[in-house]
Amino acid sequence: MKNHLKVYLKEMNYHHTDFIPCEMCGQTAVDIHHIDARGMGGSKEKDFIENLMGLCRSCHERYGDKKEEKAMLRVVHLVKMSQRKK
Repeated sequence: MKNHLKVYLKEMNYHHTDFIPCEMCGQTAVDIHHIDARGMGGSKEKDFIENLMGLCRSCHERYGDKKEEKAMLRVVHLVKMSQRKK
């Protein structure tokens, strides 16, 4: 299991067998997206929960890796994080 997935599951209180909803639309999340990209080298220094969000394929294609969407993704993710940690 990749490090960023482990971090996301632990910090969001999910088990790997749980249904994990897309943080944008509620469909099944299939990608753990790095809001600030890791870069081609795959650095683990960006594998912290504030930078990771679960997205379905459609939302990942729509919002991921677009600079103009980063601020909105970060706000949505912070809300979802606070809801999960209650």
